[in-house]
Amino acid sequence: MDCAKVGRLIMQFRKEKGMTQQQVADLLGISNKTVSKWERGLGCPDVSLWDDLSTVLGADILKLLQGELSPNRPDVGKLEKTLFYVCPTCGNILVSTGTASISCCGRKLKPLIPVTCSEEHKAVLREIDLEYYVTVNHDMRKDHYISFAALVYHDRIYLNRLYPEQNPEFRLPMVRKGGYLYLYCTQHGLQKCPIAQITREHERITD
Repeated sequence: MDCAKVGRLIMQFRKEKGMTQQQVADLLGISNKTVSKWERGLGCPDVSLWDDLSTVLGADILKLLQGELSPNRPDVGKLEKTLFYVCPTCGNILVSTGTASISCCGRKLKPLIPVTCSEEHKAVLREIDLEYYVTVNHDMRKDHYISFAALVYHDRIYLNRLYPEQNPEFRLPMVRKGGYLYLYCTQHGLQKCPIAQITREHERITD
């Protein structure tokens, strides 16, 4: 571990948070001389302090350990390449609009790689005023179900969380032409289909 790099990064995060060395030290239960020592590259934090230090600084512990920050490419504002993540431990759904370092439950997550919707996961759209009423002929058992559905346009995302034992149906706003529908199956992963290619039922529904 390069203590000089780690120290510089600790100082950078501390200053970004607007904190003094004494404030960091007080929150960690150590002396401000210890924090000063780290920032001068004369030593590295003990392993027992890494989790608390990451929390205090609002920092990614892996980046702290590496002693460097690798900036992501700027977000150009188009969402067609939106990335989805699902935590294998708690099931949290996370979304990024560009390359990002995403973690949950102490684990670094990899983005889900979408595949073309299979026959088992094909949806049917019906129009209700300015909404899509979407149904999917799919099991919704506790060990096999659609966990979420998302409609992605180039400048906005609509996300619906689904749960076992409920019907696999939901409504999404029909604000414009185009877009992609994403479905995440707990057994078969992320499915993606252009809205224009989804089967439509022409019978209109009224509330």
